[in-house]
Amino acid sequence: MISAMILLSRLLGFVREVITTTFFTRAETDPFYAAFIIPDFMYYLLVGGALSAAFIPLFSEYLAKGEEEEGWKMASTFLNLTIILLAVFSLLGMIFARQLAPLQAYNMKEGKLELLVELTRMMFPAVFFTALAGLMGGVLNSYQRFFIPVLGPVLYNIGIILGAWFLGPRFGIKGMAFGVVGGAIVNFLTQATFVLKTAKGFDLSYLDLRHPGLKRMVVLMIPALLGLSATQLNIWITTNMASALPEGSITYLRLAQRLVLLPLGIFAMAVSTAFFPTLSQLTAVGKWEEFKDSLALGIRAILFITIPSAVGFITMRLEIIRLLFERGEFTPVQTELTAYALFFYSLGLFAHGAIQILPRGFYALKDTITPVKVTIVTVLLSILLNFLFLNFTNLQHGGLALSFSLMGVANMLLSIFLLRRKVGGIRGGKIIKTCLQSLLAALGMGLIIRVFLPAWNRILLGLGLTRNWFNLLQVLGGVVMGGFSYLLLTAVMRMEETKLLKKMLKR
Repeated sequence: MISAMILLSRLLGFVREVITTTFFTRAETDPFYAAFIIPDFMYYLLVGGALSAAFIPLFSEYLAKGEEEEGWKMASTFLNLTIILLAVFSLLGMIFARQLAPLQAYNMKEGKLELLVELTRMMFPAVFFTALAGLMGGVLNSYQRFFIPVLGPVLYNIGIILGAWFLGPRFGIKGMAFGVVGGAIVNFLTQATFVLKTAKGFDLSYLDLRHPGLKRMVVLMIPALLGLSATQLNIWITTNMASALPEGSITYLRLAQRLVLLPLGIFAMAVSTAFFPTLSQLTAVGKWEEFKDSLALGIRAILFITIPSAVGFITMRLEIIRLLFERGEFTPVQTELTAYALFFYSLGLFAHGAIQILPRGFYALKDTITPVKVTIVTVLLSILLNFLFLNFTNLQHGGLALSFSLMGVANMLLSIFLLRRKVGGIRGGKIIKTCLQSLLAALGMGLIIRVFLPAWNRILLGLGLTRNWFNLLQVLGGVVMGGFSYLLLTAVMRMEETKLLKKMLKR
């Protein structure tokens, strides 16, 4: 269910990106994407740090121990304090947008810099509502309610699309910025409405800064915030470096990364979201063997999906980019440049999938310091690789994408090593077996797709289809053939994950 809703959200996200690249020039889209850096920074700090590392594990622990009323005292204090701080931060962001803009893309030319300032100021209110919506979703997840938290991003994307479609012709890219704010407000109101229905304990006037639960949360949260700050610092540095490359580089990286985020969001994030409250509750009551089994199953499920996704992207990267973006202001040359970035991003897709759930394993153990150490080390590695690739190779923006992939691989390996040492193993043999079998099946799938596509293209050309229909059926044919061949090959290898999938479908 979570995967289906995230799929819908991601598809709407692609509609949003298609509208952006079709209606607006690269001189408009580069500032638009750069303007998201600080809002995204705040969102990931709160939702990724405060929620994942501190709020959900502690709140789930209160619920698991039957101490719901006390849990809500802690939650009310945290939520009310966050509302105050977010309001102040958003106001300051709007006032000092001109001073903040160069920090988002230091090498942006004067005309584009002015647009960046305006867009930053316009979109700062979205930080307030989007972050609060994420916190509301965390409350619902703690109650094992997953539908509404993943419905919110769907509404958010619809708001942005409507802003671009109806306001874009009149206000340009600023119309899309209006849609960002509108979508964020609707997302928040939806989450808040269901929190009030599901959880009766929230008190808007309650604020006890001495509550022991709040103190525990702060202790858990600070290391996670430091780690996420390092991750966002890496994004900021990467965007700044890309601003010094030829025009459009920021957009090419953004579009390719959005594609890679599709399987990450649909499957890896869904698995992590669903497993995390359970992992937290298992550690709260000391069921360690079940904890290891659940964590290993989550990792294996993610690898089972992300490895063939990566091979599929590499095999059909040009066809996919051409279908999604090549129209209007987006030229065939820009298709090549975006596909180039997609190739390098795809190499690390499996690793970035695994690190959706690995830090949550530490968070469930009330350990927020280890993931911070891992993140800081790997972010420093990424920044070093960015510098080396840009200055000593001709990879251009592809070097920045490759650096992102290598950072993910390093993060995954280091996290697994440290987590195994902490809990005495996480069923590593099963994880390695799934990884190797999935890779073998995915390579076979890629070969079958490359053999299939020329014959499929000839059939489509014979039908006399329009360009758009040809591109759509070309990609659909490749995806269907790839998915079928991958499942067939995994079934031949008798992979346990395929058997589990079959049982799920039967249910």
